[in-house]
Amino acid sequence: MSDATVPGDPSGDELSRPARRVKPKRRGRPHPSRTVGTVVMSTTLVLAMLTALSVVFLYRHLNDNLDFQDVSSQLDDRPTKQASEEGPYEPVNILVMGSDSREGDGNNIDNLTGSGERSDTTMMFHLSADRSFAYGISIPRDSLVDRPECTTEDGDTIPAADNVMWNEAFSVGGPACTMQQFEQLTGIRLDNYVVLDFNGFQDMVEAIDGVEVCIPEDIVDPAHGINIPAGTREIEGKQALNYVRARYTLGDGSDLSRIKRQQAFIAAMAGKVVSSDVLTRVDRVIGFLDAATSSLQTDFESVTQIGKIGNSFRSIGLDKIKFVTVPWQYAPSDPNRVEWLPEADRLWKRVIDDVPLTRGLQQGVIKASDKVSGGGSTGGKKASAAQTEARQQAGLCV
Repeated sequence: MSDATVPGDPSGDELSRPARRVKPKRRGRPHPSRTVGTVVMSTTLVLAMLTALSVVFLYRHLNDNLDFQDVSSQLDDRPTKQASEEGPYEPVNILVMGSDSREGDGNNIDNLTGSGERSDTTMMFHLSADRSFAYGISIPRDSLVDRPECTTEDGDTIPAADNVMWNEAFSVGGPACTMQQFEQLTGIRLDNYVVLDFNGFQDMVEAIDGVEVCIPEDIVDPAHGINIPAGTREIEGKQALNYVRARYTLGDGSDLSRIKRQQAFIAAMAGKVVSSDVLTRVDRVIGFLDAATSSLQTDFESVTQIGKIGNSFRSIGLDKIKFVTVPWQYAPSDPNRVEWLPEADRLWKRVIDDVPLTRGLQQGVIKASDKVSGGGSTGGKKASAAQTEARQQAGLCV
């Protein structure tokens, strides 16, 4: 056998050599910046995942809140909407109705009895195609109109009626009949509708921690459970609802004065919603959206559609969002009712043509930028005599 040493053979020289100690590889101390960076990155990823999941959950939750009801099949002989050449979008016309239904949790606020529901508040919002202006037009519930035929959800016909109150359409045929009535009497094509009940309105005001109002005198109406002291302060909840519903003991006691008060309240509410007090508070934003969607019946298919419209109103600016009432006079046949003046046709034509309101149609106008006290707009302009008179009639501070 050869004397050569075989590698790995314990009988060879390797056995006689002292074994070399292999020192363990030294590990350095963790670098602070790397540790912090790892933690921040991990936390950011986790928060991003949780935020994404929260957004998805919230989106689904708000969509589930909506009571989606498409009533287009109940509308016929609809006006044609004119194509716009003024902007990248189309003009939008939305009919908003406030239901006085006492059904549902929280809606029987005054313990009244009786079935059915009426639309005590009807307002059509017009948003211009170029998104440079918008206005809301209130229609008095006591307006005497010739109601056209309507169609029920089951396809039955609701007979036409002459010289009846505006809000009777909602009572006999719901939002579809009110929309049919509006389109046939004005020639305006509606894009969407929204119905909001008492409880939903109250929750929306509570979500933003109240809306500031100026009440010139105590509002005391024991018959309807309304008692609101005079003064300038924020009101919310049931007190806010009572304020916009009060009629007989404030202003001239008419529905027309209540309309002006509702317009002023909505204007102040819009200003509060787009203020930093709300937009910088996630809890208020989510609370407002949750309240707004929980009590809506609408043909908007998703909160995304509603959000796009809402963002358009916000981008216009409060000073360019105006509230007016259809020109009216007390009906000669009944002093407790009103009828539209010929000037109403000019108002509807402005909507159809998608143009701003003329000075003559802005008598007593209320802007979303108006101060609660009535001392003019946030731009410092002094209120006109017509605006001052309108606010006095509505029982608002001037």
